[in-house]
Amino acid sequence: MTTPAYPPKPSPGDRIAVVSPSGGLPELFPRPYELGLERLRTEFGLEPVEYPTTRKMGTTPRERADDIHAAFTDPGVKAVIASIGGDDQITVLPLLDRELIRTNPKPFFGMSDNTNLLAYLHSAGIVGYHGASVMVELGRPGAMHPQTAESLRAALFTSGEYELRPAERWKDVDRDWADPATFEAEPETRPGTGWTWLNADRVVEGRTWGGCLEILGWLLMADREVCRDLTVYDGGVLLLETSEDLPSDTEVFRTLRNMGERGLLQRFSALLMGRPKTWSFEHPNSPEEGARYAAEQREAVLRVMRAYAPEATIVFDVDFGHTDPQLVIPYGGTVRVDGPARRITVAY
Repeated sequence: MTTPAYPPKPSPGDRIAVVSPSGGLPELFPRPYELGLERLRTEFGLEPVEYPTTRKMGTTPRERADDIHAAFTDPGVKAVIASIGGDDQITVLPLLDRELIRTNPKPFFGMSDNTNLLAYLHSAGIVGYHGASVMVELGRPGAMHPQTAESLRAALFTSGEYELRPAERWKDVDRDWADPATFEAEPETRPGTGWTWLNADRVVEGRTWGGCLEILGWLLMADREVCRDLTVYDGGVLLLETSEDLPSDTEVFRTLRNMGERGLLQRFSALLMGRPKTWSFEHPNSPEEGARYAAEQREAVLRVMRAYAPEATIVFDVDFGHTDPQLVIPYGGTVRVDGPARRITVAY
């Protein structure tokens, strides 16, 4: 594969494609979706363009692949963003035309199940952007988190360096989108706890790869979008975060251990581990239970890294996963992890 290249950026006033490569949840929850579209227009100056499957549940992988092709080949569309994630985007990947997308590169924004498309773009030689969805980040009740909005704006419209900062306040407890009261007030947040650094005696600068750990596990099982020549990941920065499914520490350990057995973990010089989501509607943990869950996940990650990549620099609780705020990180782009200065800088 070729080294991923940054596609041209949009400008305010341009059109941005809104696609649902995983699930058409805008059909079920129009309120956060419409709010997200409105913010794209009023706060970012972009004109959203929808496709046949964007707000339609039960679509086929072929129909969603057709929408992705249409979004990337439309010369009037300058960027692409996912409405939300899901759990079956892996079935869309075999239907995509790699050469068509490679010759029509555009910035793509998404996370969670969109790790599939980000990894696909990476293998096609295109830098994507891990972070932001229309329904979750742009459709946040009250207002977008200021750090999310600032990061997304920089990633959309600029091409220079951008320093990530630990969240001043954050949340991982959600409210019901079906309840109108959810959108009448700002969500409750709690004070930030900063990042935790290990092996922070060096500066690492490299290309990123990774994403949602559960989705990476699926891709590895299906043998998709992981380069067989693992040297392409040498010296890179691994991005990992876990979803609202709240995988157990055992599952996290086993997935990472298998990545180590494949020879993948030891290729990376640094690991950025996203702040874990510790609450979901299925698992409404108390703050104490959530803290225990996060500590157990951290220990599982450390056990694996000590065994397979003991020299790697590790930063825990970086705000780029399923918690809020959500910092945008270039996928396949350059990140500098400065241990002595305790700074993380991305190149948008």
